Amino acid sequence: MIRSPDNDKLKTIRKLAQKRWREKLGLFVAEGEDLVKAAERAGREPTFVLRAGDDVEPELLAAVSALGSGSRVIGVYERRWGEPGGDLSVWLHGVEDPGNVGAVIRSAHALADGPVILGPGCADPFSPKAVRATMGSLFARPPARADFRELSGTRVALDASASATLAELAGELAPPAVLCLGAEREGLPEELRGEADATARIPLRATGPESLNVAMAATVALYEAANRTRPRGPSPRVRA
Repeated sequence: MIRSPDNDKLKTIRKLAQKRWREKLGLFVAEGEDLVKAAERAGREPTFVLRAGDDVEPELLAAVSALGSGSRVIGVYERRWGEPGGDLSVWLHGVEDPGNVGAVIRSAHALADGPVILGPGCADPFSPKAVRATMGSLFARPPARADFRELSGTRVALDASASATLAELAGELAPPAVLCLGAEREGLPEELRGEADATARIPLRATGPESLNVAMAATVALYEAANRTRPRGPSPRVRA
């Protein structure tokens, strides 16, 4: 039982709140029973797990928790990156909110067979907020990294000013397709929109808001594109 705040494992958890230490140690923290169980289901072995009352005094674990109410279990895992691929995936550029990055990873895991691919300027997917937002999808479908020009397949840029909707681009969504989304306010840079193989918008009601949160937009686009690219039949292929 850990009874000292100077314990090496507790020190490691405190360090991993900072990106530079996550990169230096190659580790990240997952808090809560749901995330630790998701890691188990994905076959991910932890570097270590601490459980309040079993491995460590509860107040000491609460003190290193990134959650406001503390946590009863914290796991530390190796950072792992996936590879671009699949019939349908998502590429993000300049999405700085870790909650949005994590939410897109969760949506892609639910609706596509490819990963979320992170381009320049995106938040760290292994930050505490991003990890929580993935709800465990980070373990089952690790994110990948690539430049826009390294993407394979049909690159579809989401652009609110595009003339065509995703539904109208059905003929251009033959797999592999990559949905490309930019920062919450600026969207994709103009030069990247110009290099995309196609551009499309999500039609919004005239009386509604002017735009969607990037995670919501990605989810809507994934749902529409998945219906266009998913193989027909009772048992669609899903790559784990």
